[in-house]
Amino acid sequence: MATELKSDAIFDLVRRFLETDEGIKLRKKVNLVYQFNIAPKKIGIDEVPYTLNLKTGEVIKGPYEGSKPDATFFISDEDFVKFIEGKLNPQIAFLRGAVKIKGSMSAAQKFSPAIFPKPSKL
Repeated sequence: MATELKSDAIFDLVRRFLETDEGIKLRKKVNLVYQFNIAPKKIGIDEVPYTLNLKTGEVIKGPYEGSKPDATFFISDEDFVKFIEGKLNPQIAFLRGAVKIKGSMSAAQKFSPAIFPKPSKL
């Protein structure tokens, strides 16, 4: 079942951003691989994986094909958009179970909405 996620537009923006001079600087600074499992409604159901590879600058719709991503986030589409827009605090989201993390917690803590360009309109 193909579901249109608002996150699709965000990852498309990120893909273009990572090709800019600012994006290249960010990649060199962070140098980690993140996977996001975005759920249309509820975490764990019909999740769509996205890989944000800040080592190579690749953004793909699909699971990471290397050994393992540095951190994997499990989050609903709605909460992901709020997170990127700065309307959802990552620590509070984690504590209330709106986001789950697998992998390196230190890598997860290096991820912030500042990595993403602000979406003008979704």
